[in-house]
Amino acid sequence: MAKHGKKYLEALKKIEHLKAYTPQEAVALAKETSITKFDSTIEVHLRMGLDPRQADQQVRDVVVLPNGLGKSVRVLVFAQGEGAAKAIEGGADFVADSDEWITKIQQGFTDFDVAIATPDMMGKAGRLGRVLGPRGLMPNPKAGTVVPAEDLPRVINEAKAGRVEFRLDKSANIHAPIGKSSFDEAKLYENLRAFMDAIKKAKPAGAKGSYIKRVTLTSTMGPGIKVDLNAAQTMEALETA
Repeated sequence: MAKHGKKYLEALKKIEHLKAYTPQEAVALAKETSITKFDSTIEVHLRMGLDPRQADQQVRDVVVLPNGLGKSVRVLVFAQGEGAAKAIEGGADFVADSDEWITKIQQGFTDFDVAIATPDMMGKAGRLGRVLGPRGLMPNPKAGTVVPAEDLPRVINEAKAGRVEFRLDKSANIHAPIGKSSFDEAKLYENLRAFMDAIKKAKPAGAKGSYIKRVTLTSTMGPGIKVDLNAAQTMEALETA
């Protein structure tokens, strides 16, 4: 069993181990139990009632969080010609428009957070599977990161605004960031609600029984907070005064 530091153990005391918190309570606790000196990320972790080995039980989609992620997102676009011009117009940080760029990435350049490609460049981008695949950076049509040139400005803007890709992993879990501990509770709640809505919409045809088994919120290196499953699946918009 891993040993935890004093700050973690102090944070853990604030959480009732057996209690399932409402989404609003969980968001507040995730902020309160953030133990890092830096602005930690608030994450949601889902245990799914799916079999990752079955093709009809896969989950892979994207959501644009209404309040973003609180960090600058570096975007690389694989595009040439008109696509390259659209990528620059859309605010891409890097435009990989040549074989030199492919070589550069093969040699280890991964100083970006999101990779987008036009369909005509997927032949070249596909050669980078060994580098980009393990880092979750490979452009993919299902994730909406392989798009025609005219769509590049929109997709780049979404990526920078708080576009989060989520997918079912091999152990039937889904993990995603929903913001920073410096966000106010209302913004984190709205981001969590948008994420849960996206999860419901992404329910695969082959899902059987309980689709979502468990919802947990954490801050970076902080303790897990169990969220009431029914409340997480029926989150209402916050009323504003």
